[in-house]
Amino acid sequence: MYDIAIIGSGVSGLGAALYSGRFELKTVVIGDKPGGTIILTNDIANYPGFNNITGFELSEKLKKHVKDYNVDFKDGKVTKVEKQKNGFVLTAGKEVIKTKSVIFATGTEWRKLNVPGEKEFSGRGVHYCALCDGAFYKEKVVAVVGGSDSAAKEALLLTEYAKKVYIIYRGDKIRPEPINEQRVEDSKKIEVINNTNIIEIKGDKTVKSVTFDKAYKGSKEFNVDGIFVDIGHIPLSGLAKDLGVKLNDKGEIIIDRECNTIMKGVFAAGDVCNTRFKQAITGVAEGVTAAYSAYHYLKEI
Repeated sequence: MYDIAIIGSGVSGLGAALYSGRFELKTVVIGDKPGGTIILTNDIANYPGFNNITGFELSEKLKKHVKDYNVDFKDGKVTKVEKQKNGFVLTAGKEVIKTKSVIFATGTEWRKLNVPGEKEFSGRGVHYCALCDGAFYKEKVVAVVGGSDSAAKEALLLTEYAKKVYIIYRGDKIRPEPINEQRVEDSKKIEVINNTNIIEIKGDKTVKSVTFDKAYKGSKEFNVDGIFVDIGHIPLSGLAKDLGVKLNDKGEIIIDRECNTIMKGVFAAGDVCNTRFKQAITGVAEGVTAAYSAYHYLKEI
């Protein structure tokens, strides 16, 4: 029987594990994506203490720090969480894990365009991570779909490979952080196409073009070699929902300032939660807070 089971091995889960380890609680971290989605981020310049660090390096440093304490790590995907009289039972493959409390740090997955051709050309011209796949597009023409700071950073990274990068955004104006907005404006390789949606992706063996919902320079057909979709994320909250934890209308786990959910013994942290500001540093802080709240919960039962 564990004191705390942390579902998710991204930075929020690692932050929780660090403090539950410090509190000398019997802790296990279960995750099928070690390091979480941040390992796909090439350039982090807003994490205190590091002027510049990659997502992979940050997650590795956190994991190494956690291993200073007596914390178990298990690779696998949790498929079920059940409430029992004296705690909870987690199912991960053939393994059954018993615990007195649970912290959901399950994160998110990429939101899809859901247009014809997206699924068919996934991995063959349609991508969701510039760091992972940008190098395939040296001296080619690519497009980033989205208008957030994340989309701007994807476009900036792609300029290291592609000869031309288009940002395609449905709104009037992209909305990155000021520093990245200036970098986009200063880049001779990036061009922004506003008020435009992709309604179809076309090609043969790989992507060759997209169809817009309105004409751009006289045509709705637009030639492009690769598309990188960055239009937000979907919270991975299904396990919490099935357990009976309350979600908001976006599917995010509702927590209070101390990372409590409506269910006793269940806590949550990171991008899966209903917090407005989602960053690595806030996710780690929420993980720490969740572990602190779980610690006090365990003292009371």
